[in-house]
Amino acid sequence: MRFVDLAATSAAVAATSGRRAKVELLAEALRNLAPEELVAGSGYLAGELRQRQTGVGYASLRELPPAAEQPTLTVAGVDAAIAELAEVRGPGSQQRRRELLAALFGAATVEERRLLLGLFSGELRQGAQAGLLAEAIARAAEVPLPAVRRALLLAGDLKTVAVAALTGGSGALTGFALRVGRPLAPMLAQSAASVEEALTAVGLPAVVDVKLDGIRIQVHRSGDDIAVFTRSLDEITSRVPEVVAAVRSLPARELVLDGEAIALDASGRPRPFQETASRAATRGARRAVGASGEPGSGDGADAAEGGTRSFGAAPVAPSTAGSVRAVGPVDLSEVPRIGTSGTAPAEIPGPDRPVAAAPSVLAAANTSGGVVLTPYFFDILHLDGVDLLDAPGHERWAALARTVSAAQLVERITVDTVEQASEAFAAAVDAGHEGIVVKAPEAAYDAGRRGAAWIKVKPRHTLDLVVLAVEWGNGRRKGWLSNLHLGARDPETGGFVMLGKTFKGLTDELLRWQTERFQELAVERGDWVVRVRPEQVVEIAFDGVQSSPRYPGGVALRFARVLRYRHDKSAAEADTIDTVRAIHAGRRPD
Repeated sequence: MRFVDLAATSAAVAATSGRRAKVELLAEALRNLAPEELVAGSGYLAGELRQRQTGVGYASLRELPPAAEQPTLTVAGVDAAIAELAEVRGPGSQQRRRELLAALFGAATVEERRLLLGLFSGELRQGAQAGLLAEAIARAAEVPLPAVRRALLLAGDLKTVAVAALTGGSGALTGFALRVGRPLAPMLAQSAASVEEALTAVGLPAVVDVKLDGIRIQVHRSGDDIAVFTRSLDEITSRVPEVVAAVRSLPARELVLDGEAIALDASGRPRPFQETASRAATRGARRAVGASGEPGSGDGADAAEGGTRSFGAAPVAPSTAGSVRAVGPVDLSEVPRIGTSGTAPAEIPGPDRPVAAAPSVLAAANTSGGVVLTPYFFDILHLDGVDLLDAPGHERWAALARTVSAAQLVERITVDTVEQASEAFAAAVDAGHEGIVVKAPEAAYDAGRRGAAWIKVKPRHTLDLVVLAVEWGNGRRKGWLSNLHLGARDPETGGFVMLGKTFKGLTDELLRWQTERFQELAVERGDWVVRVRPEQVVEIAFDGVQSSPRYPGGVALRFARVLRYRHDKSAAEADTIDTVRAIHAGRRPD
């Protein structure tokens, strides 16, 4: 398939408002892809590259050769070129990468370059989200939409599902199931502004979990193999020996656990998020699922003789406490609690608060040379041959409590009133955690979906900050001033301290307005950054403050996003760096 035709589809989808029309455009493009182009082509339509790391950043895209007059690129050719870019390593790699990038963009027409820039920058916002692409796959392959959605949830990768549907039809889609060793997209939570709003959506009674400020982990165990995956399905097993040690101690043969890993201080309070994140950084990590949908298929990993899957972790000591049961319906209340006998308790047990890491976890952490990560689990998706995805939450959580010790469970209570949930929220925040997740006890595990069964509630921070500079946008935002440099007022010097950047929350209307506004305030115009007089105040929402050596104030905002411009405030009324540091320290700003 010509790459220019795919670029035309992308542009047409972006320009089309109707859902049905978007789906038909995408479906037609999928039909026209050759089998060997399906992985890359479906990824391009979703706005993503097949290659996880390319080494191409914004700076690499600033100086490009003139566009080609005539289209010559194919989808397969572009994919091969990007794959070659991703493989560049060692001495002279920067120069070689520039040469390859110049060759690719030099062969691309204006329309093709627009798509390439969006793919490399990650800013291809054409309205082709996963839901639309699932419909397009179903239409192109002439298979039932529910079958595509289910396969997508279990595979966790749209490209894999597209290949299966378009080459194997409905029969291939039925082959997707929870497989121990192959990660699946985790269930996600919607957000609510208040506890009351969350309970209105979920209903009462409800289960309330403490929301830890850690990294999401999905842990798979099959016999002597253990693997740990991130929310984005990257494998980080070798980076988190504490998690492996914790799961090694569990008396079960097959497990899939969902949870968080977090760095705690000596008192049990969370350490800054970046300390946790640095231990599990996924740079160079192995992608869990390749094009074939098999674990490790992207890196040549082979299954061991006899069908045992190699997860990439050091073998764990064999356990004789668990037994493999046949897959099929099961009454989880009849599964005996580990180390006891009898049926599940009526209440779902959980620890009073996160406790110190177990000695085996601490010992494992010593091998990493870094901060200790303590794992806590809040769900179980598979137990000794039984898939639990479709079981109600209260049954899964009871099975979890029977399998995992209380010290490794996220704090959890059942609430019958708003007052009880509000008290749990206040206690979680006071303990230094992110907030709570309110859950419907009857809901199944909706893999890969951000449904209404889980609702997260976090304190919402806002600051009035000053715009110090703005960057020109890429892709769909090309020609508009987009990325804002944000500063807090320094009362000691009278200047401003930069806290980070954001382009989140900006509508087209705001982009148009701020492009005019900041050109009026410009004091220095660069090809990439326009520095402005520090006059315009903007209200910014964010999830927290983290330490950052990158900025002169030593702190940066997490997940900053624009709420509105404050035309009623002058820069002298903006929030101060002292207020930001108070939030970082966990104190209430004065």
